[in-house]
Amino acid sequence: MKFLTPTVLAAALAASVNVVTAPAADAGSAIERACIRSNRSAATRPLCGCIQGVADQMLTRREQRMAAKFFRDPHRAQEIRQSDDAWHEAFWKRYKAFGTTAGNVCR
Repeated sequence: MKFLTPTVLAAALAASVNVVTAPAADAGSAIERACIRSNRSAATRPLCGCIQGVADQMLTRREQRMAAKFFRDPHRAQEIRQSDDAWHEAFWKRYKAFGTTAGNVCR
């Protein structure tokens, strides 16, 4: 999947995640909604739901909302990654771990 970049890693990983997801009406489905709305060819409901399932296990709702913004604004991910803010640094480490896990689970 060559459309994937580190800033939109979650969208690419959703197709390969084989975990149970939260109900679509759940307020914690920010990543799933952003993934589906991304208009990427690989962004199917099952893929996006899988990514959301991993996010539910690894990221807080606040972190999920932050990650969901990367689908609309990939540059924001770069800003967060390069930020000197302690919360951003901790978030980025968890976000990277989430991406790795989603990639492994969703294959």
